Amino acid sequence: MALLYLAIVIWLLPLFAFVVQIFFGNRLPRKGDWLVVGAMFIDLILALIIFANILIQYDPGYRVTLHFDWIVLGTQNFPLGFALDNVTAVMLVVVTAVSALVFLYSIGYMKGDPRYSRYFAYLSFFAFSMLGLILFDNLLGIYMCWELVGLSSYLLIGFWFEKDSASNAGKKAFITNRVGDFGMFVGMLIVFYVTGTFSLDGIEASVVSGNFSGSILTAAGILLFVGAVGKSAQFPLHVWLPDAMEGPTPVSALIHAATMVVAGVYLVVRIFFMLTPDSMLVIAYIGGFTALFAATIALVQNDIKRVLAYSTISQIGYMILALGTGAYAAGLFHLMTHAFFKALLFLGSGSVIHAVEHAFRSGKIDADPQDMNNMGGLRRKMPVTFWTFIIATVAISGVPFTSGFLSKDAILAGTLSFAGTHPQHFLLPFFGFLAAGLTAFYMFRLVFKTFFGEFSISKAWGYVHESALTMTIPLVVLSILCFFVFYSYSPVSPDEGWFYHLIEKPEQAAVANAGSAMLTTGGEEGEHDSSHSYALIMSLIIAFTGIIISYKTYYSGKISAVEWGNMYPRLYRCMFNKWYVDEFYSATIIRFTLGWSAFCGWFDDNIIDRVVNRTARVTVVISWFNGKFDNIIVDGLVNGIANTTQLLGWFTRQVQTGKIQQYLVGLLIALVLIIILRTM
Repeated sequence: MALLYLAIVIWLLPLFAFVVQIFFGNRLPRKGDWLVVGAMFIDLILALIIFANILIQYDPGYRVTLHFDWIVLGTQNFPLGFALDNVTAVMLVVVTAVSALVFLYSIGYMKGDPRYSRYFAYLSFFAFSMLGLILFDNLLGIYMCWELVGLSSYLLIGFWFEKDSASNAGKKAFITNRVGDFGMFVGMLIVFYVTGTFSLDGIEASVVSGNFSGSILTAAGILLFVGAVGKSAQFPLHVWLPDAMEGPTPVSALIHAATMVVAGVYLVVRIFFMLTPDSMLVIAYIGGFTALFAATIALVQNDIKRVLAYSTISQIGYMILALGTGAYAAGLFHLMTHAFFKALLFLGSGSVIHAVEHAFRSGKIDADPQDMNNMGGLRRKMPVTFWTFIIATVAISGVPFTSGFLSKDAILAGTLSFAGTHPQHFLLPFFGFLAAGLTAFYMFRLVFKTFFGEFSISKAWGYVHESALTMTIPLVVLSILCFFVFYSYSPVSPDEGWFYHLIEKPEQAAVANAGSAMLTTGGEEGEHDSSHSYALIMSLIIAFTGIIISYKTYYSGKISAVEWGNMYPRLYRCMFNKWYVDEFYSATIIRFTLGWSAFCGWFDDNIIDRVVNRTARVTVVISWFNGKFDNIIVDGLVNGIANTTQLLGWFTRQVQTGKIQQYLVGLLIALVLIIILRTM
């Protein structure tokens, strides 16, 4: 339990740093960057302490929880709780390690920014949101932190909001994620309706008992996965992530490496017990298709950060593909290895952009510092950035002796084993292997265009220099974590490492209740049979083929990319324009939304406002009539009664004088008149 309390401290420390930074950051020395960075490095140390203790225990079934009632409404209560298990411990290390290095890197990258203090406050808030998402063991708590992650990412992506492109990118990310979050929310409502709880333990108990099963369980699993599709930028909700490059490059590393985009993968891991065979197939095909789809787009992009953005979409697709085919540990393993080499790639690209932008500004050159066509030969001026970038590139390409080779091979072996058991799903390994070859090609294309050849604008060459230590130290640390020795004793198999022994694949109660053994084969089991050997050989051949073709195209020039583009102009245009998905959305959903908004505006102006205005005019006429009626009839009647009363009062006053002599005279006159009348 002590470790869980320590994990809660890890969660709350960034919140404390955020509160202090947002209110007092500008008044602190160095505008408070030391507070946020220091808090995150303390978090990293605490996460490593938790991880070391769990490694010493080495219990695959380790799990401790802490629950409390959050809201009580009569007999219905809504509890929240935290859980610490081996998956949580690994995620804590991954998130705090990448975040700490990104925070440190930001000191040099964001130096001189007018909103420097606010930037670090947003970073800390983002870390708080993501760490909470990891620790909660309740769908309600996860959803709250899920939305906080979306809010903080909106603030960071649109940080330079004075640029229309940045503010639009922030809105696009926020709105696109709301689409996925709506599906997730509906899935949560179904879960609560059937089980009466948001607790993952309670939901699992309902699934195990068979009370939550069948098509409604499949629907709930798919709807929850829709949230993951949005947050992890899977097809068709991937369109927000490339535009998110408008944020500062450290933000790109934070969002695209170990934090926001893997939140969807982490969600699938947490609900793995409730995934039926049908829902897992949906997950597998979306992940596999996304891996290949995004890789084809990355082939022809020229913006260095956009290449890496589509690479991230593709790699997250790998993780989703692994989970969908039952390769539970392989998907999680790739999440961890990808976090380090992708963070390194983004921070390396940031180092390049920082240097090129400085050179262009110093040389008074108006050119895009992110366009790879404006680069070249940078290895001579930026050796640390170059060599660390090379290490990350060979890791993501699946070259032996790297962490990426271990995790990619595990995924490919799992999908190949699954296809061997279910040959009708042969497309799944096809997606995986082809995407692997394309990844090696476009990543080395990036390296050759950026670091080799000659700098495209010679006038600025003299101003190019290596980045500051605050930027290069994180690159070196991350590059070291790209080697296999940190994860496995064997350079070709993750089975010999601590990860596969510590991370235990959970029993799939949903599959058991469905009465099907489908999807229980493949995954980890497949890595122990011949599929592992086949996957190993095929992945090596495909990876090196991609590297060689890239070398001959962008280094030696024996293959002309221009000629190939001219041979298949339509294909090239489709890939360059991202298969026109954004244009399709603009022509359909966005156009319909804008059209509907315009119609609603017209209806409001011409129907509702006209009715309101005419009603107002009728009301004015009625009010005038009522006024006249009140003044002439009602007031006249009242005034007439008052005048009559006054007249009667006057007459009465003439008679009723109060003088007895007048009363006696009147009485005598009346008596005389009576006598006269009687005698007549």
